[in-house]
Amino acid sequence: MAILTSERPRAATASRAWLGVSAAMVAIAWGGNEFTPLLVMYKAHGLPLTAVDLLLFYYVLGIVPALLIGGPLSDRFGRRPLMLPAPLIAAAGSLLLAVGAASVPMLAAGRMLCGVALGLAMAVGGSWLKELSQPPFAAAAVGKGARRSAMSLTAGFALGAGVAGTLAQWGPLPDSTAYLVNVALCLATASWVARTPETVTRPANPGRLRDDLKIPAAGHRRFLRVAVPIALWLFTANATAYAVLPTLMSPRVQQAPIAFSALVTMVTLGCGFTIQSVARRIDRPGTARAAVVALVLLTTGMVLAAWTAATLSIWVTLLTAVVLGSGYGIGLVAGLQQIERIARPTDLAGLTAVFYSVSYLGFGVPAILSSLHSGLGFGYPAMYLVTAAIAAGCLALVAANYRERR
Repeated sequence: MAILTSERPRAATASRAWLGVSAAMVAIAWGGNEFTPLLVMYKAHGLPLTAVDLLLFYYVLGIVPALLIGGPLSDRFGRRPLMLPAPLIAAAGSLLLAVGAASVPMLAAGRMLCGVALGLAMAVGGSWLKELSQPPFAAAAVGKGARRSAMSLTAGFALGAGVAGTLAQWGPLPDSTAYLVNVALCLATASWVARTPETVTRPANPGRLRDDLKIPAAGHRRFLRVAVPIALWLFTANATAYAVLPTLMSPRVQQAPIAFSALVTMVTLGCGFTIQSVARRIDRPGTARAAVVALVLLTTGMVLAAWTAATLSIWVTLLTAVVLGSGYGIGLVAGLQQIERIARPTDLAGLTAVFYSVSYLGFGVPAILSSLHSGLGFGYPAMYLVTAAIAAGCLALVAANYRERR
């Protein structure tokens, strides 16, 4: 009996090992998305519209290199050495945002640092979380790691936006308080990550470093024809819902524009988070069922975005957020589960990095649309109908590759 008693705490501790990584991912994603509902505030302060939309995209300039380099390096050197600095980098980024509200260069630097941290959290943290969710650290469960990773990120995105929008609208020091809260959260989770067990054994003869940056699975037919078409629309949907539409709606919500922006963000990501818990019931191994459902919702959401831009209706805006958020949530889980089925242990983080890198290109859409609108006079309703047609093309591609080839 003494042996059983001593073994149970160790087993329980091992089964909870993923919590530290999950908490750090939540804090980092919180810092990554707290900027979004404040876009309305920065535009009201007189910063040029395109410059503010580009600040949203500068985030991607940090994310993509961190994803593409950090993920493969963690397959070689281990998860902890690459993940441990991430919450500290996120804290530094939030600190720059807190003190640089009037300076575009400081805001850009802060956004890039937050992007670097999020790139590491997604590629390295997501892979670490998957490995901590399977034997010997936990009982085997298909897809559990992908769901935990997706839900950790989405919860952080939603909480960060909701708290930041509320504090900026009604709290003290609206330019700074939200960012300082995130600094404290990131520092707290950094110590938790340091105590999380490593899951990667370093090879005795690791070979050339440049070979680790090669990801053969990125050329896999299933990745190119199912995962990539989903990835293209994940953050295009989110950027549409909580970066573009709240700005268009500003004249209709003059009493509390920042709070409305935060509400739209919370609705989008709240739906995305909630639906992830049932996405596994939609998914069918060997098929692209979840991907098809996601792209149906995302295409519909783009049509609704055109309707919102034409009517400037608060209720249509919220309906659009629900549909786009649901499509994002199912699509994220569907893409990550495709990767779990394709990737080998040696390139899991690298393939995850490529998937997220493609997805974050969507944050460039607001700047592109803003430039087309101000420079060439294109209307947002027409532009979103075009994006809906492109999304329908991606849906057709995934449907054509519905079943896996044996």
